[in-house]
Amino acid sequence: MTDLKSLLKTAFPFDSFRGEQEHILQKVWANEDLLALMPTGMGKSLCFQFPAKLREGLVVVISPLIALMQDQVFKAEKFGIPATFLSSTLGKDEREARQARLAKGDYKLLYVTPERFRKPEFLKAIEGRKIQLLAVDEAHCISQWGHDFRPDYSRVGEFRKILGNPPTLALTATATPEVQKDILSKLFIPEAPIISAGIERPNLSLNVHDIYGIDEKIRGIVGLRHQNPGAAIIYCSLIQTLKKVSSALHRMNIPHLVYHGDLSPQDRKRNQNRFISEENPLMIATPAFGLGIDKENVRLLVHMETPSALESYFQEVGRAGRDGKEASCHLLYDQDDVTIQMEFLKWSHPEPDFIRKIYQLIEEKRMQVDQGGFDFLREQMNFRNRRDFRSEAAVSILERWGCLEKSDDPFPYTCVHAPTDEQFQTENGVEILKAQNTKLLKMVQWASQNSTCRMNLIYAYFGHIHDEPCGKCDVCKASVENQR
Repeated sequence: MTDLKSLLKTAFPFDSFRGEQEHILQKVWANEDLLALMPTGMGKSLCFQFPAKLREGLVVVISPLIALMQDQVFKAEKFGIPATFLSSTLGKDEREARQARLAKGDYKLLYVTPERFRKPEFLKAIEGRKIQLLAVDEAHCISQWGHDFRPDYSRVGEFRKILGNPPTLALTATATPEVQKDILSKLFIPEAPIISAGIERPNLSLNVHDIYGIDEKIRGIVGLRHQNPGAAIIYCSLIQTLKKVSSALHRMNIPHLVYHGDLSPQDRKRNQNRFISEENPLMIATPAFGLGIDKENVRLLVHMETPSALESYFQEVGRAGRDGKEASCHLLYDQDDVTIQMEFLKWSHPEPDFIRKIYQLIEEKRMQVDQGGFDFLREQMNFRNRRDFRSEAAVSILERWGCLEKSDDPFPYTCVHAPTDEQFQTENGVEILKAQNTKLLKMVQWASQNSTCRMNLIYAYFGHIHDEPCGKCDVCKASVENQR
C-alpha cells in the first residue's frame, strides 16, 4: 500500500492527515468511487489537491461556488499545483485562453460549474485529457431532496459519462441518509461506499431565543456581544435587516464589519480580509459570508432570522469554534421570520410564464432594460416590493439554461434563445418547492420545541443517534435548572 503520510510530508506543509482524510485518499489512490461526508473545516480540499499534485492526469472539481473558485485556485497554486477555473465570470478572451492551455495539458487541477458541460468548446478542450479523478464538491446540490438543490447538478452523472466515467469522489458537509442515497444514484455509483468523518460538534452551545421584532433582536445582539467579546458573526437573511442592525450598532459606537451583495466586490474582499486578520472582529453578514473562510476562533455566531433548513443552519453554526474551543450559537427566533423564508422559497421558483415574460422584456425592450435594470423589470411585471427577487431568480435561471449569456452591456446579459418547454419540465419547480417547504417546517419544529436536546435532534436528522444529551444547549441547561 502507498505510504500516503510520507507523500503528505514531502509534498505539502502538513505533518499528518486530519479526520478521515487518509481513509478517503486510500480509496482515491485505489481508483474507487465514494461519497465523503466531511464537516466544515475538516480539510476536504486536500482530498483532491493531493492526487492533483502527486499523480498523472487532470483532476476536475465540479463546484457551485463561483465566488470561491479564485481563492481555491490561489491556495492550490501555493501548494505548487498548476490550477485554474472556468466560469461565467470570465471574459470571452480569458476563457478561450484558459481552454487552450487546458487542452495543451498546462493544468492539473480544474474548477468548473456544471453549466460548463453544456459548452461544446469546453468539451473539446477537455476531450484529450486523461481525467484521473472527478470531484463533486457540495454534492448535496445533486439531490432534489437536498437543501440547496441545483437542477444542473442533477445532470452531473451524465457529465461523468461524457468524461469517460472516471473515479469519482463526491463531497458534502451536510446530507441526510435520503440525500446520501440520492447523490450516489444520480452519479450512477449506487454501491459506492460512504465515509463519514462524523458531524459531532461537542464544543458548540446551541440556543434559541423567542423574540419579537427587530428592536428586541438588536438589544439581544448587544447583550450577546457584551458577553462574548471574541470574534463573532451575525447572520441576516435580508440585506435590509442587516443595514438596520449596522445602523443601530453605529449609533451605539459598537465597531463592526459588514458583508452583503450590495457592496462592491472590492469592499467585500477588504472586509473579509479584515475579519480574518483582526483578533476579535464583529461581522454582520448574509449567509454567503463564511464559505471557504479559514478563521478558527469564532466564539459567537448569531442568526437574526430563521434559516430555511436544518442543513443550512448546521453548516453556518459550523463556522464557529473550529479550533475545538467553546463557542456560543444563538437563533433569535421570531415567528414572523418564517413567512419571510416562505416568500424567499416561493420567489426562488418563478412561474414559467413569469420567466418567459422576463426573457421577452430583455429581448424586446433592450434600451429600457439597460437604463433601469431590475427596477425596470420589476415595474413591468407590476410589482414594486423590493424584497421580491423573482426577476433576479428568473434571470439566474435563464442564464443557467443558456438562454442568456453574460455581456459587457449596462444590464450585463445578452439574449441567446428563448426558454423551451423541455427546460421548464427539467426544472421541476413545483416538486422542489414542496421539498424545500418540508425542510423549512422541520427547521421551525426544531426551533419551537423545548423538550429535547437541540444537538441530538440535529444528529438524528442526519442519521446519527446519540443517547447522551449535549449538556450545553438552552434545553439541556433549562432541564438542569428545573432539577435543582
